[in-house]
Amino acid sequence: MPERPYFIEQLITAKEIAARIETLAKEIETEFYNSEKLVVVGLLRGSFIFISDLVRELDLCTEVDFIETSSYGNNTTSSREVRILKDLRGEIEGRDVLVVEDIVDTGYTLSHVIKLLESRRPRKMRTIALLDKPSRRAVKINSDWIGFEIPDNFVVGYGIDFAQENRNLPYIGKIRFADNGENN
Repeated sequence: MPERPYFIEQLITAKEIAARIETLAKEIETEFYNSEKLVVVGLLRGSFIFISDLVRELDLCTEVDFIETSSYGNNTTSSREVRILKDLRGEIEGRDVLVVEDIVDTGYTLSHVIKLLESRRPRKMRTIALLDKPSRRAVKINSDWIGFEIPDNFVVGYGIDFAQENRNLPYIGKIRFADNGENN
């Protein structure tokens, strides 16, 4: 295996993530206690592990659907152009929806997705993000629930990738490039 030009420093442990998800699930259950069936919409690909762990903690009738967007490609910064690569399979009109995002950085992706989904007239829609980088926000948007607020570092693990690598890490880590040691 070729050596990577970076190394990964652990920021949030797998145990911390699991404990936070348990707490968040209880709060979501309270919000959606009278929901007939909650449609949990994961933003692919980064949210797939988070959504999996979250729905297993929810004591609610749920349906899971996915929407896939792209704004990073193989870069460490957002292009600010959000493309929908895969749309929902099911209808959300008149239904309760929880949008699950891996990380809110500039806010462009979540803002774009929320506008798209609101146009489909859900009964109630809330958002949750595992990670939040408020220092990078370029669009006025906040998630209803946040797992962890993090500094402006490029992170990987727990479903989040860098050039399609490191999604399988059980923790969240920040990338440090070996050539200059800077945080990106």
